[in-house]
Amino acid sequence: MAPARSQESSSASFRWTYHVFLSFRGGDTRKNITDHLYTALIQAGIRTFRDDDEIERGENIEKEIMKAIRESRMSVIVLSKDYASSRWCLDELVMIMERRRTVGHIVLPLFYDVNPAQVGEQTGSYGEAFARHEMDFKEQMDLVEGWRKALREAADMGGMILENKYQSQFIQNVVKEVGNKLHRIVLNVAPYLVGIDSRIAAINLWLQDGSNDIGIATIYGVGGIGKTTIAKIVYNQNFDNFDGASFLANVRETSEQSNGLVRLQRQILSDLLKGKTNKIYNADEGIIKIKDAICRRRVLLVLDDLDQLDQFNAIIGMREWFFPGSKIIITTRHERLLRAHELSKMFRVNELDDTESLELFSRHAFGQDYPIEDFKEQSKRAVSLCSGLPLALQVLGSSFSGKSTDVWESALQKLEAIPDSKIQKILRVSYDSLQDDHDKNLFLDIACFFIGLNKDYVASILDGCKFYTVVGINNLIGRCLVTINEGNKLMMHQLVRDMGREIVRQESPEEPGKRSRLWHHKDAFNVLRENTGTETVKGLILNLQMLKGDNTGKIYAKQRHYEDSVDEPVPPNLGNYSKRHHLGFFSRQHVSSGLANSFYEARLKTKAFANMDRLKLLQLNYVKLSGDYGDFPKGLVWLFWRGFPLKYIPKNFHLENLAVLDMRNSSLINVWKGTRFLVTLKILNFSHSHGLVRTPNFMGLPSLERLKLKDCINLIELDESIGNLQRLVLLDLRDCKNLKTLPAEIGSLESLEKLNLCGCSKLDQLPEEMRKMQSLKVLYADGTALNQLQAVNVPWYSTFWSWLLPRKCPQSMSFSLAFLPCYLINLSLANCDLSDAAIPNDLSSLCSLENLDLKGNPIHSIPESIKSLTTLQSLCLDECTRLQSLPELPESLEELNAEGCTSLERITNLPNLLITLQVQLFGCDQLVEVQGLFKLEPLINMDTEMMNDLDLFDLASLGSTEVTMFNAMANRERRTLPQVLQECGIFSFFLAGSKVPFWFTHKSMGSSISFTVTPLPGQNICGLNLCTLYSRGDQVSFFHGAGYYAKINNETKGINWTYSPTFYGIPEDDEDMLWLSCWKFGDELEVGDEVNVSVHMPSGFYVKECGIYVVCKEDVKDAHSNSKEIAESSSFRHQNITDRDLWPYQVGETVYFLHHHPYTTPDEILKLASLHL
Repeated sequence: MAPARSQESSSASFRWTYHVFLSFRGGDTRKNITDHLYTALIQAGIRTFRDDDEIERGENIEKEIMKAIRESRMSVIVLSKDYASSRWCLDELVMIMERRRTVGHIVLPLFYDVNPAQVGEQTGSYGEAFARHEMDFKEQMDLVEGWRKALREAADMGGMILENKYQSQFIQNVVKEVGNKLHRIVLNVAPYLVGIDSRIAAINLWLQDGSNDIGIATIYGVGGIGKTTIAKIVYNQNFDNFDGASFLANVRETSEQSNGLVRLQRQILSDLLKGKTNKIYNADEGIIKIKDAICRRRVLLVLDDLDQLDQFNAIIGMREWFFPGSKIIITTRHERLLRAHELSKMFRVNELDDTESLELFSRHAFGQDYPIEDFKEQSKRAVSLCSGLPLALQVLGSSFSGKSTDVWESALQKLEAIPDSKIQKILRVSYDSLQDDHDKNLFLDIACFFIGLNKDYVASILDGCKFYTVVGINNLIGRCLVTINEGNKLMMHQLVRDMGREIVRQESPEEPGKRSRLWHHKDAFNVLRENTGTETVKGLILNLQMLKGDNTGKIYAKQRHYEDSVDEPVPPNLGNYSKRHHLGFFSRQHVSSGLANSFYEARLKTKAFANMDRLKLLQLNYVKLSGDYGDFPKGLVWLFWRGFPLKYIPKNFHLENLAVLDMRNSSLINVWKGTRFLVTLKILNFSHSHGLVRTPNFMGLPSLERLKLKDCINLIELDESIGNLQRLVLLDLRDCKNLKTLPAEIGSLESLEKLNLCGCSKLDQLPEEMRKMQSLKVLYADGTALNQLQAVNVPWYSTFWSWLLPRKCPQSMSFSLAFLPCYLINLSLANCDLSDAAIPNDLSSLCSLENLDLKGNPIHSIPESIKSLTTLQSLCLDECTRLQSLPELPESLEELNAEGCTSLERITNLPNLLITLQVQLFGCDQLVEVQGLFKLEPLINMDTEMMNDLDLFDLASLGSTEVTMFNAMANRERRTLPQVLQECGIFSFFLAGSKVPFWFTHKSMGSSISFTVTPLPGQNICGLNLCTLYSRGDQVSFFHGAGYYAKINNETKGINWTYSPTFYGIPEDDEDMLWLSCWKFGDELEVGDEVNVSVHMPSGFYVKECGIYVVCKEDVKDAHSNSKEIAESSSFRHQNITDRDLWPYQVGETVYFLHHHPYTTPDEILKLASLHL
């Protein structure tokens, strides 16, 4: 089977045999970090070459290594102590760095037990190695100097350094970085997995079965067995075989939260549409958008952790919406969840056997596959207690790591003494093994309050609680109690979480008010209502809406907006207390009729907090309190009060020790009177406070780093004191619709890195002082009124582009933004009604710009100077409906989005298409040319000389009959007069017809034909004409570009050419159609060559007949003359297939797939390529 291929570019990376070439010194890394890294990369679906796996004995090793480097998109170099002692490694390195310099090969150096200085300066073991090299190669000092130069280059790149980090975490970071560099987002998977291959084999076969059925599979098993891990691995290894994919983690937990279904819907749309999706305000709106997204593409959808059929019923009901060949995977603890429907393929995850269990345990306890001799018996005893459960083996092994035999023996005796030892008891060992109360308390706080939150957000809170957060979290990661996911969020397995919460519950099983942490809403409500809280309480969460939902069986869904903040606190999973809510996965949330229940509407008293002197962590959602706010404890560090009911914060409310104040959705009009000194406050959030008119005085907030005022729709001004926030790095003013100006003092924010003004629809000017903001990297101003200032007397700098870019102006001398333009990296001006005049001709001052978004603006063109933006990686022009053409784009560009540009006709270039550039041009109905790639023009434009030169009949006579053409790049069809497509040295014509013309000398009924090129005296073979007669069946649901292709296989030379056109004809219901393609091969075909030709059509079309005509030149001498003329001509029409650089189209060594549309490479071509590697 061919390796899975990734969609690094819009057309899939079929030309790469491998994603990664792994360069390493076998002697000191093969059996440790290199082996672990290789395994982790493979499990992440990243095709990786390492020589001991890929090269067989007896082959030309140097040639094969060079071939592998050339066919890999990037190289990962493990620079270890002995790396420089190997000439083999140094030769590899020279090849790799040469590829980096010449073709942009991506390189990631890893420094393992060495630092970059040692490598670059060749000191230590590297110096010793080169002393020997200089003796051994004294006659080849240029070779040695080449090695030195390559090492210096690698060292100068920086790379990643292991240092004192845990190797497992380091490997996960490397895998994540590799994915980032490949633009291939993979899910994080633990590096040490045992027995996984046998458990994923059947699922992979099901995913790759090639069926057009909409498949559903259930992965089921007990908690901690590895269901999610298996789902992640098969997702990583297969998502790039689909046109879209989404992995929804923790569906059960998320769906139980307020607005949870909308969150899940938004993630699906974001994943399938590559982040391009508007807000969703309710589930009904989301379901409409999802239907549109899944009916147009083969998708892979994974729903992790379902426990109710109602959470899935809508997907079953929408099965007909999915595009044929789509696959859906469910993970659940409940075997019978879908079995009754007989729709799902069932995959049970079994426990590890004794051998596998011992290996996994040893990995975490000893860092190797087997136990140390002195711990053999204890290891077997420990393994027997875990019953083959991977989570228990992982946690228990990590807990025993580095401990003495006495500690092992004591812990094992304790576990064995429990007659019905459960997983909770085993997991408790990991908690007990933590070194001190610091790490234990840190673990309990995370387990009760912070799972799923952004790590940096949580660190701000925990630092304020006097924790040593960074080292503490690293310790918890080392014990496998906490993980950091790809979104930088703190994650914890449910069983580990439940173990931590049970520890807290056991502090006082019958009296919750005497526990240190109250995370369950019923317990918190009762403690506050009955005033039974004590000084023991350190943290408390009360979500009144969730509590009401629990007692009505429904989830309250008042929230209309989707909160997309990375630091959004979510209601903790209720564990064994939780009532299972019966929610359809895409069904609308019902507003509870029990909200008016007087039991919950009765106001709680502030005096309930009076005895909680040690309270530091407090989250209240829509809770109303009566009484004196001076009753609140003075030591609060985290106050999250959604729906704060007062119009201002009382003066006696003790906030002095806060690190985070979060009052989103509040009733505030003015935050506080005068100045309040909150010197430790780092995060301030009043988002969605619709009554807020102005911000508070900021003079007393010297440590503030993040200020969020999103959707404060009545905010009209920012206090001038904002200029004193010298540590502020984020200012979020999204959707402040009545904000008209920004204070000039904003230019004094020396640390500000990100400014979000999107949706500030009345903001029509920016202060001149913004030019002082040297740290500003990100500016989002979508939907603002910055282009509406047209008055003559308005200062020149008040228009947007004038302050952003230097230009001449009648009212002022030349303005040069010496700082901001040089540092701005992300700039978004979507839907700002920008005209051509608003964008200056010279964009070169934005020399650091990497991402530019001009979506939805009525511009007709982009300045030619855009090619000077040599760091630009992403350009978004979606829905620029008046845009007619694109100029030459910079070589650095990696992503071009121009969907819905309905007037776009021509693009000057698409740099690195099929290599690194991702392109989305759906909906560009008028696009007919990308210079150098393809051109579609009316048939009547073909000159007579060219027609005769190709031995074609008079096609011009058919020029008045309209045909339907489908544009596979734009995903659109239209009626037009007959056209000729010129692409890759191939001419294609699509015409109505009923039979293959008589002059095609080789004919065959059906879709394939074979022939031998026969000798013709005095004639020179220059190409083939292929004619295909095809029709459509009764059911054609969708036109898939990659399913439409012709394949010419020269069996004699072993060369295969496959071509899938960007445009093709669609026959009417009652007619046949001819596809005439003219392949100009030059010297590729010779007399005696045996050739097989076949044509493949998408589902719903079928080939009736095909014919071949070998095109020759009558006079060899004239042919040579014509060849010379063609070589001298720059005309697109005179190109042969072989006149271009074929490397981007190369699938295998002699296998080429010629196409430019964004669909994945057909499996048939991949399989063929695997035979030619």
